[in-house]
Amino acid sequence: MSDYSPLKGKTGLKRIFNAFGYSISGFKAAFQNEAAFRQIILINIILIPISFFVDVSRGEQALMIAVCLLAVIVELFNSAIEAVVDRVSLEKHTLSKNAKDMGSAAQFIALSIIAITWVIILFF
Repeated sequence: MSDYSPLKGKTGLKRIFNAFGYSISGFKAAFQNEAAFRQIILINIILIPISFFVDVSRGEQALMIAVCLLAVIVELFNSAIEAVVDRVSLEKHTLSKNAKDMGSAAQFIALSIIAITWVIILFF
């Protein structure tokens, strides 16, 4: 039995170009269909430029930016989980609710990390 899947696609540079295209499609889908993703992007558009104007070290600035981008990553995963759950079934089910609630909890933690990191760096 082979580990190769006919659904996997290309290899080498072709795979990298395909992956880039899939990533762009993912960003477009998230931005067009997910209000929460647009809100996280807005937070990033506000906070990341601010990080360049506050008097902090480069390491602190990098951390301030990294935690903002972490929230984008978490929202992409959260949106993906929600899309898969909805694709499988729109019927109410405890496992579906748990999956969506866990994704939401992950985003809550990511946003909390932003707030805690920025407060500690700026005020302590």
